[in-house]
Amino acid sequence: MPVSLIVLAAGMGTRMNSELPKVLHKVAAAPMLHHALAAGASLSPDKIVVVTGHGADEVARAAQHYDEAVETVVQDPQLGTAHAVAQAAPKLADVAGDAIVLYGDTPFIRPETLAAMLAARAEHGVVVLGFHARHPGRYGRLLTAGDRLLAIREFKDASDEERAITLCNSGVICAEARTLFSLVAEVGCDNAASEYYLTDIVELARKRGLSAGVVICDEAETMGINTRAELAAAEAAFQARARAEALDNGVTLTAPETVFFALDTHIGRDAIIGANVLFGPGVTIESGAEIKGFCHLEGCHVSRGADVGPFARLRPGAELAEDVHVGNFVEIKNAILDEGVKVGHLTYIGDADVGEFTNIGAGTVTCNYDGVMKHRTKIGKRAFIGSDTMLVAPVSVGDGALTASGSVITEDVPAEAVAIGRAKQVTKPGLATALFERLRAIKAAKGKV
Repeated sequence: MPVSLIVLAAGMGTRMNSELPKVLHKVAAAPMLHHALAAGASLSPDKIVVVTGHGADEVARAAQHYDEAVETVVQDPQLGTAHAVAQAAPKLADVAGDAIVLYGDTPFIRPETLAAMLAARAEHGVVVLGFHARHPGRYGRLLTAGDRLLAIREFKDASDEERAITLCNSGVICAEARTLFSLVAEVGCDNAASEYYLTDIVELARKRGLSAGVVICDEAETMGINTRAELAAAEAAFQARARAEALDNGVTLTAPETVFFALDTHIGRDAIIGANVLFGPGVTIESGAEIKGFCHLEGCHVSRGADVGPFARLRPGAELAEDVHVGNFVEIKNAILDEGVKVGHLTYIGDADVGEFTNIGAGTVTCNYDGVMKHRTKIGKRAFIGSDTMLVAPVSVGDGALTASGSVITEDVPAEAVAIGRAKQVTKPGLATALFERLRAIKAAKGKV
């Protein structure tokens, strides 16, 4: 059965006290909106529509950065959740199957929960996601009779008896797409907020003879984010879950509470992650690799048997083949390191290709930027780059070649050649003593002034 997603992402988020649209604030190095899209993507939807409002252009760019196929519409003015869903109707006018309404500021709905809602649609015309709240507060309440959902009552409109109910509304709703839009078109705004509530479609559906049901999830899945404090709590919740999943999947975390994952971090079993490691977006660590403490990784791939760190940084485009060693205070950016390459310490390798089993000495720099353009360095197989070599790109070093320590290499080095690019050393015996005596005299004279 086809399924479509409608993601509501129009809110300004006043309580965030920010110029940034609320759904673009990040949890696990990704906008909240991406979390909602990732959960929905597990259903392989035929169409995705994101309803934007505040910061519409920014939100649209972020949505399409996640998936170019996402379509966006603008809700202006913003008159409530039913009104927001109605804006998506033209984009989904010709689709068959079900539609699920998600929220860009509710990032933790699990794919399994959405699958359960689709399964429940076999028995009900409308399916609502609910949860039992420890502190129900101002959540809308689900009014039920047995396994049937009778209505959703917004807190502002609820009686004292209804406010005592702990079964609350998450806002996530599933229905056949045409039915959803037909129901939304009937929603009125005769309520305390004078808004068009999506929740009203439950009673409207029942009046048509359609049943409504509830799928209940854990309260943690429904965490909405409206303030900076809630954003921090969401980050902590994500990290706790990601660490637990990594451990369950066979990853060793030597100090789990100090490791921070991104939404799309992938780590294979038997990998070892040391203390105080931070993963930015786009990182894959293969089975058996080791990331030692205090490393920062983003947009990179580390293959089986490679080890990184401590105190190393892998930036976007870093590709480490099997058994590569990247040591302390090494930075790799947009570079491919083939099997067995060793970059021990205090080195920058950017915009480079390094052949298998090459050794890069301490203090080496690929000088890749001329102030306007980036240039690439190519180093062959089994080469030896001496300590403190400056490789001024574009430049290549052939297979089995060697550069002398302290060299500035500005011309290509043929295979198996030795390149020496040092200034000639001049030694003047005894001059150091005379020079120091002169400097001390100058210093003493200044002290008397």
